[in-house]
Amino acid sequence: MLGVHLRRLREAAKVSRTDAGWAIRGSESKISRLELGRVGFKVRDVDDLLTLYKLDDEEERDRLLTLARDANNPGWWQRYDDLTPQWFHSYLGLEMAADLIRTFELQFVPGLLQTPDYARAVVQLGRQDQPLSKAEQDRLVSLRMSRQEVLTRQRPARLWALIDEAVLRRPIGSRAILKAQLEFLIEAARRHNVTLQIIPFDKGGYSATGGAFTLLRFNDADLPDIVYIEHLTSAVYLDKREELDTYVVTMDAVSITAAQPRETESILRKAIADLDG
Repeated sequence: MLGVHLRRLREAAKVSRTDAGWAIRGSESKISRLELGRVGFKVRDVDDLLTLYKLDDEEERDRLLTLARDANNPGWWQRYDDLTPQWFHSYLGLEMAADLIRTFELQFVPGLLQTPDYARAVVQLGRQDQPLSKAEQDRLVSLRMSRQEVLTRQRPARLWALIDEAVLRRPIGSRAILKAQLEFLIEAARRHNVTLQIIPFDKGGYSATGGAFTLLRFNDADLPDIVYIEHLTSAVYLDKREELDTYVVTMDAVSITAAQPRETESILRKAIADLDG
């Protein structure tokens, strides 16, 4: 939120990122990272930028400086920083702040809907080059379970998940783990704030050819929507309107291709029956 405000003030003052960086003894790239909220804020730097942008409203100035102080307060997820990559840290904060989370998955059940056993199996798959100790696995599973509280808190986020049928057929961990996971999805899909759609094999191809991605929407008008795309060793965060529009249109197209939410339970029960058979 603070980054968005700083960008708007800079653009209104017609100050380049290079000049803004010079004012705080930094670089153009530092200003870019500040405006995207991807680095910590020094209150002194924010104060200097507000002076450069000629912000004379003392009340607004105090509000933004308070935001700068609050932005540096550690979130609960930061105690897992030693086990999670740097590029994932921003996502955890964004996920907790989101009002609507729309996610499209091709390989795994979305993290917000995983059972502990399924989550552990996924964690083990992701670290085969450097096997984790049981204690480290426990902490990563704990992180994933804590993330799910975004769906059960007092003002829960809404989750709209689109899952390829291949996810239901891939025995991550074991067939027993997958069966328990599918049974959990039936219960999760009954929640008022969760919409779950499956893309059956018989639908053929669909428009989301670029792989899994997540759209985050926020209740605060000061925060732009974000598209999160995770790669093997990094992640991309998109917030430009033209890029967002492309992903929103793609997500909408996939949701039209997918089976309707009212069909989700029967599809899951068939997948469970196939496992038992």
